[in-house]
Amino acid sequence: MAEVKKFIKKRSASISNVYVEGGKLPPQAKDLEEIVLGALMLEKNAISVVVEILKADSFYDEKHKIIYEAIIKLFERADPIDILTVTAELRKMSTLEIVGGAYFITSLTNRVASAANIETHARIIAQKFIQRELIRISGEIQTDAFEESADAFDLLDTAERKLFEVSNGNIKKDYRGINSVMKETIREIEELKNKEGGLTGVPSGFSKLDRATSGFQKSDLIIIAARPGVGKTALMLSIVRNASLSNIEKPKAIAVFSLEMSSKQLISRMISSETEIDGHKLKTGMLHEHEWQQLNSKIAKLSQAPIFIDDTPALSVFELRAKCRRLKQQNNIEMIVVDYLQLMRGDESSNNNTNREQEVAYISRSLKALAKEIDVPVIALAQLSRQSEKRTGFKPMLSDLRESGSIEQDADMVMFIHRPEMFGMTEWEDGSSSHGQAQIIIAKHRNGSTSDDIKLRFINNYTKFTEIADYEYNVDPEMSTDTPGTITISSKLNNKWNESDDSNAPF
Repeated sequence: MAEVKKFIKKRSASISNVYVEGGKLPPQAKDLEEIVLGALMLEKNAISVVVEILKADSFYDEKHKIIYEAIIKLFERADPIDILTVTAELRKMSTLEIVGGAYFITSLTNRVASAANIETHARIIAQKFIQRELIRISGEIQTDAFEESADAFDLLDTAERKLFEVSNGNIKKDYRGINSVMKETIREIEELKNKEGGLTGVPSGFSKLDRATSGFQKSDLIIIAARPGVGKTALMLSIVRNASLSNIEKPKAIAVFSLEMSSKQLISRMISSETEIDGHKLKTGMLHEHEWQQLNSKIAKLSQAPIFIDDTPALSVFELRAKCRRLKQQNNIEMIVVDYLQLMRGDESSNNNTNREQEVAYISRSLKALAKEIDVPVIALAQLSRQSEKRTGFKPMLSDLRESGSIEQDADMVMFIHRPEMFGMTEWEDGSSSHGQAQIIIAKHRNGSTSDDIKLRFINNYTKFTEIADYEYNVDPEMSTDTPGTITISSKLNNKWNESDDSNAPF
């Protein structure tokens, strides 16, 4: 304990030496720090708001920093946060007497009447921390710049890096409603019929899959896994679109955390999928007049869908949990999607010696815990190892889940996407054509039976999955038998392509 006191005294002295020059005190808001800490111990949901804004270093007073660290530890373990638990945690950390004892912890709550303004108070504390960091960095840059031997370009690079670290560490990206991202919109489609019967969870919009699963159930962790390029994100977007618009009167709110693609890239894919305009044409903007009309005439539905997209890269489990809790409180989300699991970071406070397999195991356990806590299905996309490409038939297995066997253990359902075309195969095992088709394999289903006979149509140009029945493929009898690969397409969705321009065709 004596060593801890010496450390705090030394650290406080160093802070004062950095800032207190010319009689000026560093920017601070100690009164607000006390109010925020008190509110965190009074209001159960306050931590979900504050944790996205503040970290321990944001507090100017060292005692407040230690108390906040204890609160964060309780939050990470999903333990209750109140006067007694915080006091017990500080006692366990051997820092209770350092911060002023149980009396000081109690006095923090006496200053708070309500936690209604806690977000505003937390943002003020964060701003003061950023100001202190800018002062510190500016002082370091000034000291280095006076060195005659210093390289000016190295100094410039160092200054840019340090300022970027301040910005990147304190200005967090947040979720956005789909209508804030999407400039173009998508067309209306037929309302899916006869899907409500037997459905007890969030529908996927694919009849055979919904019959096998009864919809995605609350508190379930669902893994969708495949090799790169097979269509994980495409299937995820198709499910998100179908689920959010399955009931026009009461659409389901869905949170999408995209660690691989930006929100604009996701929206571009959704536009291509819904309008059935080639994705490459959307990237270049080279659309024909009838395609612009098609795009503009289908604007209302999806742009108003309650889909919230967060494309923060390298998202940690800690950040994800805080964001989801807030989304649940503010928007009552009914499903969470993560694309994809292996791009997430584990516990930042864990041992640096933790290997990748242990980190992925921690992530999968945390996703399952999140599904139970928020009480919504969590769909996590995952990569497969190359083992499936080495066996006959190329079908994926549970053992192919990459980097950790705990993914299989924690998941309530594991689904694989198998597309024989990716491996040069033109037929299914029964001899039927596999052209443009994908097999959805339910390899694990904790609350139901497994299945390997679910087939969907995959349309590569639009990166979308549909029911096979929605697209009927027939050889045109008027075409010569010497003309290979000639097909005509009849869509139940009443899609029409310009006869003079076949660039809109799905293949």
